[in-house]
Amino acid sequence: MKRIGKKRVEAAVELNITAFMNLMVILVPFLLITAVFSRITVLELNLPALDVKNNQQDKIKLNLELVLRKNSFDVQDANLGVIKRLVRNDDGNQWKKFTDVLVEIKTRFPDEKSISLLLEPGISYKTLITVMDHVRSADVVQFTTVETVELFPNISIGDAPELESNAVIDNGNSKQVGTKK
Repeated sequence: MKRIGKKRVEAAVELNITAFMNLMVILVPFLLITAVFSRITVLELNLPALDVKNNQQDKIKLNLELVLRKNSFDVQDANLGVIKRLVRNDDGNQWKKFTDVLVEIKTRFPDEKSISLLLEPGISYKTLITVMDHVRSADVVQFTTVETVELFPNISIGDAPELESNAVIDNGNSKQVGTKK
């Protein structure tokens, strides 16, 4: 016997996307709100020029360098040598003295906007960023107000020259017995 089967007609089932739509309603505003708060700070840096010493001019121009060492900060001119050496302590890096030296240099050379940061190997990234913040601007007290003064916004980064082992640092005063390599 032949069995006659009934053809079943199935109705098309609708896809339930309500849960997906609820997810999108929550996710889209959340992503838009968080996108506003995520910003990347970009620091523009310049490489030191290779031919700075080759260009001799009639007027001596300040070529300011800041050498970051493990034990000291050396503020120097590339042509004249060390201007000021500040000893780094464990209780802080003497930022007040550091800022005072930079402000004094800026008052003597108001048109100068460039400085080269020369780092000894092993200087931490946090120290580098802190020094860059202090080099760019400083808060100066003028009578009863505090003003933010622009110091040296054009920053170049390089490697510090090595000191010979017989160089002596004496409480912030530079007494250099040996010479640089």
